[in-house]
Amino acid sequence: MNVCKRKSEEFFEPCQDNSLGDENSRQGKVSTLSELIDGLHDAFKTDHVDIDHVQDLMKSYKSNPLEWKKYAKFDRHRYTRNLVDEGNGRFNLMVLCWGEGHGSAIHDHANAHCVMKVLQGELQETRYEWPSILENNDTTKESENELKEIGRSTLKCNEICYINDSLGLHRVENSSIINPSVSLHLYSPPFSTCSVFNKQTGRRIAAAVTFWSKYGEKRNRQIQNTRDPEDN
Repeated sequence: MNVCKRKSEEFFEPCQDNSLGDENSRQGKVSTLSELIDGLHDAFKTDHVDIDHVQDLMKSYKSNPLEWKKYAKFDRHRYTRNLVDEGNGRFNLMVLCWGEGHGSAIHDHANAHCVMKVLQGELQETRYEWPSILENNDTTKESENELKEIGRSTLKCNEICYINDSLGLHRVENSSIINPSVSLHLYSPPFSTCSVFNKQTGRRIAAAVTFWSKYGEKRNRQIQNTRDPEDN
């Protein structure tokens, strides 16, 4: 596949539209989560995918808690990934739930494309350069230096961001101490492992990408408890 670039009922609150741009000029506009999923399936039905069109689809969907709250499973100790759709093996669409102060490790995306949209609250994204390679031409090792921050932004409800490994590494966190956040993520192609990085040394370790729930159903508690607290 070639991807190219061009809790309770009141716990989930509708958010205002903070997206930018002329709504009427967007292509692939969708009104519901179901329409978004159908549009994504259509976008990924061939081996040539326009990632800009995928971003347009994600951006045009306006968050509606009545549509996504069944997928939003929170854990009080860490953020959760909740699978919404497997995209016929070409992409994964998932809802991530971030309690107050929850965040991911610094991580890569295993050569995949990632589009993230905030459905509730706010999320902070911090981007980093890849660790530098040692100067002795040994490309299997990396120097041990603190990762360099290259950008930081705050995403509000209905805003999106895009990243792939050519753009660097990133960390996502809910910096609020009083409000939870919810986000919608698309990864293509799907991946089951990625690398997480130590900020001080740049060292990487492999981490499994697991789901707290699938299709709105709770998963086995034993599986949930074996998940590393900071992987993405």
